[in-house]
Amino acid sequence: MTAASPPRSLVWLRNDLRLRDNPALDAARREGPVVAVYCWCPAQWRSHGTGPRRMAFILRCLRALSADLAERGIPLRILMAKHFSEVPAGLQALARELGINALHFNAEYPVDEQQRDHSVQVLLEAHGVSVAVHHGAVLTPPGSIRTNAGKMPVVYSAFRRRWLARTQAGEGQPLALIPTQTWPVLNGKAMTSDPLPDPDDVDEALLADLWPGGENEALRRLRRFMEGPLVDYREQRDLPASPGTSRLSPYLAVGCLSPRQALAAAMRANHGRRSGGRPGPDAWINELLWREFYQHLTAALPQLSQGRAFKPETERLPWRDDPDALAAWQQGRTGYPLVDAGMRQLNAQGWMHNRLRMVCAMFLSKHLLLDWRQGEAWFMQQLIDGDFAANNGGWQWSASTGCDAVPYFRIFNPITQAQRFDADGAFVREWVPELKALPAPDIFEPWKAPVLAPDYPEPIVDHKAARARALAAFKSLAGR
Repeated sequence: MTAASPPRSLVWLRNDLRLRDNPALDAARREGPVVAVYCWCPAQWRSHGTGPRRMAFILRCLRALSADLAERGIPLRILMAKHFSEVPAGLQALARELGINALHFNAEYPVDEQQRDHSVQVLLEAHGVSVAVHHGAVLTPPGSIRTNAGKMPVVYSAFRRRWLARTQAGEGQPLALIPTQTWPVLNGKAMTSDPLPDPDDVDEALLADLWPGGENEALRRLRRFMEGPLVDYREQRDLPASPGTSRLSPYLAVGCLSPRQALAAAMRANHGRRSGGRPGPDAWINELLWREFYQHLTAALPQLSQGRAFKPETERLPWRDDPDALAAWQQGRTGYPLVDAGMRQLNAQGWMHNRLRMVCAMFLSKHLLLDWRQGEAWFMQQLIDGDFAANNGGWQWSASTGCDAVPYFRIFNPITQAQRFDADGAFVREWVPELKALPAPDIFEPWKAPVLAPDYPEPIVDHKAARARALAAFKSLAGR
């Protein structure tokens, strides 16, 4: 190709907002000058539960990526589409405008995304554009981890064991930063990037102080975690008052960081091992594999994307209809301090400590016996790291409706969970200031304290009675 030739390769960016270790971008640039495109689909995202915090974070990450792409000589085009149904024609028109003969993108695994991508592939190939699908959001492609019977393992321990057996320690190293290219030329002029979307209902600065956008920020946080908290991760990861977790989940969710980059960094800290090394890196790699497990499940089981439980018999659970209890849970006004602290952290920061995600999810689905899908939707609306596979997997695990879920009779006691993981009450005091004057252990059961906190509610449900109700509901399935 000469310098005046039109660009020939288009890379469609989605949840892979990075230059490094981006298989689709790397493959596209090897074919010649590249143009990148991002499809902004606000109505579709809202129908999937995406809230303004996550949209604001995506905008920040997209702005950082646009600048990074410009430094590499790659223009970024923005395709505005309300719904996924508009994307195929929009991409086909853009390919025709730019003289594109190859489209590259990294796969997404929920049903609507798979259907959209199939429609894009059919339409563009019908117009002479080759389409290549890559896998940049996972460590190994979905479908590659199988039992002897050729099926995906649906128990995490079996999945992990087969993943370790299938992969090699040096396999799947992250791709390097792509080289700078000459800016593509169209009609005799060097192309420029499109302006980013400026939606009226999304404030790009929302939570920007807590969650700056971009690949460089993701890499900075990864380095900080590797150099500090990782060594004690196994001991500190369940303590919500401790800065013992990576807080990388938002960056993994939008693809500012790839799972291969995360794994490679952890292995460097783990003497090159994926397991059997140091306790901290071993534990964090295990969490990366749980993420991988849920991604593979989403790809393999379309019903998970359609609001259905993995265990079909649990669809018959007698979920309660109690809007007041749901609102109390959403607002952090249940009367159980650790649950309320977790929910208030979520509502304020768009993020919640993983231990508390389990505690709060189990409280809704078992103590309140409210349909887990109501909680899943609330989390997705609030979370800045909202990822369908991880969110759905975590909720179904907690509600005992999912794949390899916690047994139905295991019901976290929110009082003992607080005593164990927030022993001095520091986290509760931070997020439930009504109780800050109470010492431990009174802070865990404030309704029993000698001096009651006047602004804090009584428990909306008794733990023992709620546990008995949940057990009876699950046991009733056997006779229905």
